[in-house]
Amino acid sequence: MRATLNIPDDLMTEIQKATGEKSKTKAITVAMKEFIKQKKIKQLLALRGKIQIDYDWEKEEELEMKAQKEREKLLERTK
Repeated sequence: MRATLNIPDDLMTEIQKATGEKSKTKAITVAMKEFIKQKKIKQLLALRGKIQIDYDWEKEEELEMKAQKEREKLLERTK
């Protein structure tokens, strides 16, 4: 998407230095992606302690091992 923006020169220079990009477009894109990433991280951190996740990984692993054994048995029968 094309857009005409009025960005102060000093801010543009700072963004280019911070991102290491020579292209203004790439520098702004990198900065925007980083901004969005940081916002998402803050939103996730805000949920800390508010969501209860009860996940029994040992039981899940046990079920997966049983399923794998069943798949192996089926493969042996088809040989």
